[in-house]
Amino acid sequence: MIAALVTTLLGGCLSMAPPYERPALPVAGVWPADASMSPAATAAQPASGLDWREYFAEPRLRGLIETALVNNRDLRVALARVEQARAVYGIQRADLLPSLGAGANQTRQRLPGDLSLTGSPYISSQYQVGLGMSTWELDFWGRIRNLKDAALDDYLASDASRRALTLSLISQIAQTWLSLREFDERIALAQQTVDSRAESLRIFTRREQVGSTSKLDLTEVTTLWQQARALVAQLQQQRAAQAHALQVLVGAPIDTSPVALGTTVDDDRLMRDLAPALPSSLLEDRPDIIAAEYQLRAAHANIGAARAAFFPQITLTGSVGTASSALDGLFKAGSAAWTFAPSLSVPIFQGGRLANNLDLAEAQRVESVANYEKTIQGAFRDVADALSARRWLADQVTILQATQDAQAERARLAKLRYDHGAAAFLEVLDAQRDLLAIEQQTVQTRRALLSARVSLYTALGGGSRRLPAADAPGRAIGHTPRVVAPSPASAAGASGATSPANAAPSVH
Repeated sequence: MIAALVTTLLGGCLSMAPPYERPALPVAGVWPADASMSPAATAAQPASGLDWREYFAEPRLRGLIETALVNNRDLRVALARVEQARAVYGIQRADLLPSLGAGANQTRQRLPGDLSLTGSPYISSQYQVGLGMSTWELDFWGRIRNLKDAALDDYLASDASRRALTLSLISQIAQTWLSLREFDERIALAQQTVDSRAESLRIFTRREQVGSTSKLDLTEVTTLWQQARALVAQLQQQRAAQAHALQVLVGAPIDTSPVALGTTVDDDRLMRDLAPALPSSLLEDRPDIIAAEYQLRAAHANIGAARAAFFPQITLTGSVGTASSALDGLFKAGSAAWTFAPSLSVPIFQGGRLANNLDLAEAQRVESVANYEKTIQGAFRDVADALSARRWLADQVTILQATQDAQAERARLAKLRYDHGAAAFLEVLDAQRDLLAIEQQTVQTRRALLSARVSLYTALGGGSRRLPAADAPGRAIGHTPRVVAPSPASAAGASGATSPANAAPSVH
């Protein structure tokens, strides 16, 4: 009977939370014109359903990512924060239910004669055993339920942030690995130049000794050789810094030598082509946007809790058991004892605390809306930048490769002209300097193109539908977008309102 009464009372609880409606997209409905895609990319698979193991084809890169997902310390911190948010939700949810406890106590008391009705001192004893219910608030106005919903949305937001961090870590590992490959290729080209110029220096030294060339030409050859050596040293230092960064990202000792990382992989086979859908798909595919929307939902629930604080608070306290003045009389007939103490508390004067609490919650909702829209705008720009970079960097690579071929031919002809006495050595010097510069620039631009492809995968929420998600108590998180059943906080007037993706129906 009592259980049925409690169920009826809770079932009729109101909610003071404002109805939730997803804000409109603060971006255009299509990608910019300068972010057009190739026909091959248009027919490719969407990024959100493409797991990183499928997107990155290089086994050594996949091995680094696998190790990082196990050992990266930032990811461990994020996992710990998810568990903290889960525990906070469990604590808040427990407030919906009464707290029961069993207890036994004994009291012995001596009463002096001047306080006794008989005028003589005496000692009294009392024994009591019972089951008690501590102060339990009947949630008529939805305050506790809204706080519970806010804690649940905070937990889901923290888990979505953890998945966003996972995607970011995958991207950072890939970008750093590509950077190391770039440095290895540039160092190899620079070292070839050092070896070639060392041989030229040997030849010109011999020519100067026999008087067939000038001291100035020898000095210029020496300068070229020293410049190439300086470039190798500079690139080695920069590569070492990137290797150290990769060690920290992976979180475990790894071999960062060129052989271990791989330097002969075909660029076209490193990653698959991607086909971005409409900008609205980012709402379901980007974990950071999902996290921002959960935070927005939590802000709505907090408003409901702040509003409910203006209404009367009804609490119940009670116990049932046995009591007796003698230990052996605890369980005799007629020893039953019980207490029932309902209380009603009505806020009258709080010095503006409740009003300011509501103002704070509403201001936090405004902030959450702005953060949500800002996150969407940032995601839109990320995708547009990556699409644009992929398009224009591909053109630059083609142009630079043709320029490098022309520059190599210029250097060959300039050397041939000098050997036949038809040109000064300054012409050879300029041609060789320009060749080394264009070789380095070509490698850098090729790496930038690959980085743009990684950035596009990340910006589109690559593999987000297949990233593992935590299981929320009372709400399971799936790997594909689902609609969350409206909670009592939003059901009051939010018919047709949608909710963050990647969550199954809520169980309160």
